[in-house]
Amino acid sequence: MSRVRFDVLIVGSGPAGSFAALTLARQGARVALLDKAAFPRDKACGDLVGPRGIQMLTDIGHSLPGGLNVGDMIVVGPTGRRVRLPSAAGHTYPGHGITITRVAFDASLQNAAVEAGAILFTGRADRPLEADGRLDGFQTADGRELRADFVIGADGATSHVAATAGLVEADKVLWGFAVRAYLNQPVELPAIVLWEQRRWRAFPGYGWIFPAADGGANVGLGIAMRSNRSEGAGAVRMLPAFLDHLRALGFIDRATPEPSRRLGGWLKMGMIGTTPARDRTLLVGDAAGLVNPLQGEGISQAMGSGKAAANAILRAPGNPADLYRTTLASAHLPYQRIAGAVHAALVGRPTAVAAAGRAITSPGIGAALAGGWSIFWNELLDGAPTSRERTVAAAVTSLGDRLTVRSHTARWFADVLLEDNSPIGSPRSAGPPAN
Repeated sequence: MSRVRFDVLIVGSGPAGSFAALTLARQGARVALLDKAAFPRDKACGDLVGPRGIQMLTDIGHSLPGGLNVGDMIVVGPTGRRVRLPSAAGHTYPGHGITITRVAFDASLQNAAVEAGAILFTGRADRPLEADGRLDGFQTADGRELRADFVIGADGATSHVAATAGLVEADKVLWGFAVRAYLNQPVELPAIVLWEQRRWRAFPGYGWIFPAADGGANVGLGIAMRSNRSEGAGAVRMLPAFLDHLRALGFIDRATPEPSRRLGGWLKMGMIGTTPARDRTLLVGDAAGLVNPLQGEGISQAMGSGKAAANAILRAPGNPADLYRTTLASAHLPYQRIAGAVHAALVGRPTAVAAAGRAITSPGIGAALAGGWSIFWNELLDGAPTSRERTVAAAVTSLGDRLTVRSHTARWFADVLLEDNSPIGSPRSAGPPAN
C-alpha cells in the first residue's frame, strides 16, 4: 500500500479542481490531483464559457484549443416571442464567451495543472482517512493512500468529499438535472428556450440550443426540482418532444437526424444546503453549489472558486475556511440569495413559471429590460460598463435584495458563508423552508 502526503489533495480535476491545482502548484505547493476518470472525458454541459471565465483564462495566460466566440443570446418565450440579450464588454470581462466541448476544455486545464507541477492520480476517492478527528485524505479504490494538510472537494454536485465532511444537507439542496446531445445543425446565436408542454403549464426548467465550435449545435434540456431527485428523469424523457419544439420554432431542420448519443448530469442550483468550507476542507465548483440558480452556468464560477480556495490556503493556512467563505460571500452572496429565492419560489409552480416566461419575453417588457436582464441573468453586474443597462440591472439587484433580505433563504446564505461555527443541521444553518 502506497502512502504519500501532500500539501493539498484535490478530488476532481474538472475546471474547479484543475484551476485550484494550477494556482497552488504555481506557488510551489505540493498538490495531488485525483480524478476517477482518465482524461479526456466528456461531461453533460452547454459547453459555453462565459465572459468572466474568458477573463480568468486570459489572466493566467491559458489559451484554449479552439472554440467559437459567442456574444448576444436569444431568449424564446413560451409563445415563441424572442428577446435578444446584448453582450457588452465590462470593466472586468470581455464582451463575449466561447463555446468549446468539455472534452477539450477540461483536458486543457488538467494538462496545465500537471505542467505547473500538480501530480495526477486516476482513481476513485473511496475510504476517508482521518487524523486528530479531521479529514486527512482518502484511500483510493485500489488501496493507495493520499493524505494532505488540506482537502479540496471538486468532485461535482454529488460530491463524496462534501458528504464525508458533513458539509451538505441533501434535503435542503435545490437540484437540477440536464441532458445534452449534439446535432449536425448550424446555429447562429445561442438560445435559451422557455417551453410549455401544455398551454400555461411550463416545463420546470428550460432548454437550449447553442452553436458548437465544429459548426454543429449543442442542444439540451434542464429540469429544476427541490430535494427529490426522482424527477430528474423527466428531462431525458422529454428531450424528443423538446427537439420537436425546436423544429417548430425553426431552430432545427426537419431533415436533421436525431442525436445518436445523449449525456446527462446533476447540478446543485445554488449553494442552498451546502456549507462551502469548514476547518481544512473546502468545496469548489459544483460540489459547493456554485451554479447560477437561474440559468445553470457553472464554468466561470467553478474556476473562480478554485482560485479562491487555493488563495485562501496560500494566504491563511491557519484558517482558510473563513477567508474562503468571506471571498465567496463577497463574490456571490448578493446574487445567489436573490436568484436562489426566485428558483425556490418557482419550482413546482408551472403556471407561475409560464406567466413569468410570457411576461419577460413580451414585446414591451422584453425589449426594455434586455440589456439589464442580460447583465443580471449572467451575474455580470460587478464590473459592468456604466450604462443604462447597468443601472437597470443594479435596480433589479437592489429590489431583489430588499425583497429577500428578511427571508430565511437570505439569512441562511449569510450565516453559512460568513458565520459558520456550528454543525450543519443547527437552527442557524437549517436551510430555507420548503415552498
